[in-house]
Amino acid sequence: MNRRDFLTRLMSGAATLAAPAGLSLPTSARAQTAAPSPNAGSRQLAVVSRTLDINGRAARVFGLTQPDGTQGLVLNAGTSFDATLANAIDAPTLIHWHGLTPPWGMDGVPDNPAASLRPAETRRYTFPAGAGGTHWMHARTLQEQNLLAAPLIVRTDEDRQRDEQEVVILLHDFSFTPAEELLARLRGTSAAGAGMGHGTMTGHGMPDQGAMGQGAMGQGAMNHAGMMNHGAMAGMDLNDIDYDAYLANDRTLDDPQAVPVEKGGRVRLRIINGATATAFTIDTGALAGTLIAVDGQQVQPVAGNAFPVSMGQRLDIRLRLPPEGGAYPILALREGAAERAGIILASAGAEVRKLPVRGESAGPVLGLDLERRLSAARPLAARAPDSRFTLTLTGGMAGYVWGLEGGDALQVAPGERIEVAFVNATMMAHPMHLHGHHFQVTAIDGVAIAGAVRDTVLVPPHASVTVAFDAGNPGHWPLHCHHLYHMVTGMMAFVAYAA
Repeated sequence: MNRRDFLTRLMSGAATLAAPAGLSLPTSARAQTAAPSPNAGSRQLAVVSRTLDINGRAARVFGLTQPDGTQGLVLNAGTSFDATLANAIDAPTLIHWHGLTPPWGMDGVPDNPAASLRPAETRRYTFPAGAGGTHWMHARTLQEQNLLAAPLIVRTDEDRQRDEQEVVILLHDFSFTPAEELLARLRGTSAAGAGMGHGTMTGHGMPDQGAMGQGAMGQGAMNHAGMMNHGAMAGMDLNDIDYDAYLANDRTLDDPQAVPVEKGGRVRLRIINGATATAFTIDTGALAGTLIAVDGQQVQPVAGNAFPVSMGQRLDIRLRLPPEGGAYPILALREGAAERAGIILASAGAEVRKLPVRGESAGPVLGLDLERRLSAARPLAARAPDSRFTLTLTGGMAGYVWGLEGGDALQVAPGERIEVAFVNATMMAHPMHLHGHHFQVTAIDGVAIAGAVRDTVLVPPHASVTVAFDAGNPGHWPLHCHHLYHMVTGMMAFVAYAA
């Protein structure tokens, strides 16, 4: 089955892709389709349906919960990831362990190579948890749009010993409109058309920030004519969909989560952008922040109070609260628009005030300024690439077809150092994610840097970003845009090699 057939089946939530020739899967790398004994030490995790109150309406969404209702998992570094996943919904599904490096057979992409998990089926996953970091887990189908995601935190000994409160923030974009209908509207195949009902399609251009700040965006207000006042940003496509809500830990700013914190205490934010099609800037407001990790990988500290995070990416930000205490919003500002989500850090006795969902101005447009400043705390060993590839990111809003020119599969050899240059020929930014590996950012727009180690990197319009990684985990690994609708309409390739 070719890449196009695979993507077509992903749109329906069920793929049937056989293992490529030369990549037979050893039995030891297969997930076990059987429920182990409760005494086997496996963590129990279930794909469930749940109901949230969003904008005063009941919203039926998915979740990944433990038996006590806890969303997601917290593991210890250096141990085994050992979880039994149960499918308690009425549709096939499968979960990708984003940020971990399992053997290919346990990666969680339907039929690449493991079959989807059928309703009422259970499957056990066992592999090394890794060295630690802020990760997450999510469906690799359109089910991701309906909040089928949860945190996956791997804590080190140092994390546990540090006098520091950890606060996990999982961001989402939410629509009452089914993901299939959203995709149909984007592709122009729905009778409802763009701009109708909930989860409306935008006009795809850079919004007029004055109008956005006044809450004046009407149907089709974001258009190319209105962008020309923005200089170099004119013509950029920022947001495909105007969602009904933007969530932080399942809640809007109409009813935000208030997290109790100590006066003068230390806080580590673990922020996950689980949105399917929305980038944010994290605004720590009155609190000075220090960025200490991206995508679960430590970086040399960077101080600030505004940090961009695209789809699939994670940020670890360290804060120190004032000794007098208070209530401190941590906001996620939607890129190029006034909507925002967030939580409130509140010490004892602090007044927690309600915040408007729309801010006074549009959130910043994400670029590569921070990426250029990042430096890995544990970079890859110095080594010349053995294989080099250039992937051109193609597509546009007309017809809504996206692609990766450069081959359906990047055939490499085990043990090689691989270099991939992403060249964005489109008017939209793309967060590019590689399964099963971590890569280091080695160049931006042709200028060499010793950048961050990541698993997801943003490539803005008409920019190029080069990454390097070592082929140390055999398989047929997806390499794709983490904008869900770009991925399922063509922006995916594979890195393939046998043991």
